[in-house]
Amino acid sequence: MQTFKRPLSSEEETEYLEKWKNGDIEARNILVEYNLRLVAHIVKKYQTPNRSTEDLISIGTIGLIKAINTYDYHKGNRLVTYASRCIENEILMRLRHERKEAREVSLYEPIGADKEGNIISLMDIISNDGEEIIDSYINHDSIMHLSRVFAKVLDKREQQIIILRFGLDGNGELTQKEIAGILNISRSYVSRIEKKALLKLRNALNE
Repeated sequence: MQTFKRPLSSEEETEYLEKWKNGDIEARNILVEYNLRLVAHIVKKYQTPNRSTEDLISIGTIGLIKAINTYDYHKGNRLVTYASRCIENEILMRLRHERKEAREVSLYEPIGADKEGNIISLMDIISNDGEEIIDSYINHDSIMHLSRVFAKVLDKREQQIIILRFGLDGNGELTQKEIAGILNISRSYVSRIEKKALLKLRNALNE
C-alpha cells in the first residue's frame, strides 16, 4: 500500500515556494512529493472498479504540478485550496475527454447487419430516418415517456443500458466499462445487450 508523507508546515511550505520561485527545481519536487496525499484524497471521489487508481493519481499529479507552477502565495490563498481545484479540474478534463472519445468511437462501431447483410453502426441508425428517431426517442420532454416508448420493444435491462450508454436521462454518456461497473456485469455482456437493443429499436422503427 502506498504511503504519503505528512503535509509541510506553513513555514516549510512558504520556504520551498520561495525557493521554487527562485528557480530551485528540487524545491518544486519537494512540494509535489509532500502534497501527493492531497492528490490521493481527491482521486477517491472518481474511483470505479474499471478505472485504475494509479492512472487517476498520475493525472491528478499533473494538476498538482500545474498548481505549484502557477500558485502565488502572496495572494493569501493556501496552496492546498488552490491545488485542490487544479487537481480536480485536471481529472475532470481527462474524464470528459475520454468520454468524448468513447462516444465518437461508439457512433461508428459496428453493431450488427441489416436484412441484406450489410454491416451497420449507430451512425447508420441515426442517419436513417434520423428526424423520426430524434423526435420519437431523444427529444422528448419527459424521460418517463421515453421509457414507455422503449418498453414497447426493449426489456428493463436493455432500457437501462441504452439510457446510460447514450445519456438519455440528461446526464453524460457512460462507457461500456462504466456501465459494467454500475450493474456489476462484464463489459462484453453490456456490449451484447446494447447491440441487441439497438437492432430491436431499428427494426421497430423500420416496420
